Amino acid sequence: MVDDTIVARGVTDPGVLAAMRRVERHRFVPASQRGLAYADMALPIGHDATISQPYVVALMTELAGLRPGDRVLEIGTGSGYQAAVLAELGADVYSVERVAALVEQARENLREAGYPALRIRHADGYLGWPEAAPFQAILLTAAPAEIPSALVDQLAEGGRLIAPVGERWRQTLVVITRTERDPVERSICEVAFVPMLAGVRE
Repeated sequence: MVDDTIVARGVTDPGVLAAMRRVERHRFVPASQRGLAYADMALPIGHDATISQPYVVALMTELAGLRPGDRVLEIGTGSGYQAAVLAELGADVYSVERVAALVEQARENLREAGYPALRIRHADGYLGWPEAAPFQAILLTAAPAEIPSALVDQLAEGGRLIAPVGERWRQTLVVITRTERDPVERSICEVAFVPMLAGVRE
């Protein structure tokens, strides 16, 4: 999967590639989807959520430019796959998920896959995790119509926010870097994510 669908599409960071090889994606997909676990496609995980395609996970992780020990906030835990990849890079991972059932599912998946210490909170992702800020990176795995200002405020200086931004099923992946002055934004590519919703769901 890594060579055919990630390296072939331009991801080169050795640490990211090693993490993608180590994290077993089949542990983070429903049993009914296991046959497609290593296909380069998003898969449904229930509760109107998906697990992102491996290439996009690798690309977003590479764009984060992480170093071991960096504090990272993930918005949209889902099944826990992206969080596991971040943990493999030595990141200090905080993850927020609005759907209570997915919080429990992710905790179980991560525990069984060998990542029991990751912090996961059932909360509104639009609010971030302010008491744990600042973060060297923030990754959004669902698409807001525009970047929540509360999340930009939680970036450390020089930190990067990676997010799909736009309308339902058609967005642009952007990187926002916080500087001493105004944040700097650059567009990467077109993507398709589920929409980012406010509030929480039990």
